[in-house]
Amino acid sequence: MLFSTWTKSVLSSVLCAMCLLMSEAKAASAQEQLQGFVSKVQAATGNFSQYTVGTQGQTKPAQSGQFAFQRPGRFKWDVVKPYAQQIVSDGQQLFQFDPDLNQVTVRKVDQAIGSSPAAILFGSGSLEQSFTVTALPDKEGLSWLRAKPRNGEAGFVHVDLGFSGGLPARIILLDAFGQNTHIELSGLVPNPKVAVEAFRFVPPPGADVVRMQ
Repeated sequence: MLFSTWTKSVLSSVLCAMCLLMSEAKAASAQEQLQGFVSKVQAATGNFSQYTVGTQGQTKPAQSGQFAFQRPGRFKWDVVKPYAQQIVSDGQQLFQFDPDLNQVTVRKVDQAIGSSPAAILFGSGSLEQSFTVTALPDKEGLSWLRAKPRNGEAGFVHVDLGFSGGLPARIILLDAFGQNTHIELSGLVPNPKVAVEAFRFVPPPGADVVRMQ
């Protein structure tokens, strides 16, 4: 009976150690996927869909469209449904165009995405300088990470990124107002040939251009 109890105790300890090692291995794998994506994927194209859940559980209308990026700092985020909207960065300036209002808002890239979620996927600097990155438990077939901005004025609390096969598949952003934005990425093509001209934006004739300082 003593041997049986001792054996169960040893087996229990071994199993706990194995679970801990497996958890650490998954965490390392998740971080490696993020680091590998940032270092190896210099450009990409794909599709996205997103929706936002408010603090009371209400869901705002979903949006969908296409995206493209090219390091360092060039990206294009085209919302197609339910209404058109375009966000374009040429690496120096970021343009946000609302066709319904015929208005273009212009910001400097470093001010717009320096410590934003876009910097994680589209930037080329050291993530550790702007974010604290930790592993989350795997779920829904994805390896998850959480990035918290070191800058308290970033405008969001944290962003969770789910990776599969070395590529980002899902993003969940918790903003400063307690809202969660869920973004699904699909059809992602790593390192395609994307012309620099794809990230140039010229305001339409008659558009109201607002330049933010």
